[in-house]
Amino acid sequence: MPHRPFGPPPMPPPPASEPQGILWAFVPFLTLGFGTPFSFLYAAMRRNSWNLGMTALGYGVGTGAVLMLMGTGEPLTALLGSVMMMMLWIAGSAHSFAVRGSVFPRANPHSRHNAHAIEVARYRRMLRADARGLAAEDPGLAHELRIGRPDLPRAYDDGGLIDVNHAPPPVLATLPGLSPELVERVVSRRGEQGGFVSAEELSVDADLPPEVLPKLAEYAIFLP
Repeated sequence: MPHRPFGPPPMPPPPASEPQGILWAFVPFLTLGFGTPFSFLYAAMRRNSWNLGMTALGYGVGTGAVLMLMGTGEPLTALLGSVMMMMLWIAGSAHSFAVRGSVFPRANPHSRHNAHAIEVARYRRMLRADARGLAAEDPGLAHELRIGRPDLPRAYDDGGLIDVNHAPPPVLATLPGLSPELVERVVSRRGEQGGFVSAEELSVDADLPPEVLPKLAEYAIFLP
């Protein structure tokens, strides 16, 4: 069975960055108001907002009207167009900064860290599945890699597996659901029969409570 080539573990979320959308908010100011319709159109698409879309349309109509007035060649009309353009420039710049927070909302840091924790848990689950596959193919190699033996020096990451047949009692005690009394029972039965072949056999032979089996099966491995 081929083993998945795992990449590096998920990186933790970066620290909170500077407020987003600063460059976007500056577009109307830097373009003297001519870029305002395009910046609000981008905001409308980003947030899927009809209100922002109508705002972009309004700025577009206003900018078009200003350009028509400035292009008539009449001094007074051109002056009126320039004044209107100045008003659109100021209004668009102020408006963009006013709505920047809603266009580029800050991510909740708790959500970012929770998402990272989920990614790490899924990654370690894949490591456990890969280690189980390797152990099933080549138990000798699994022993050499010390799969399920966090008490021994090793380089292989098995995702947190515990070898029930060989790990010492303090390590068995880290398995979910195993109380000190249950660990003693497992160690005793292990000494009597030499080990187990599955979590189901362990549960029956050591008379474990039924609710322990699902938790135990996720992290237990049984090397010969």
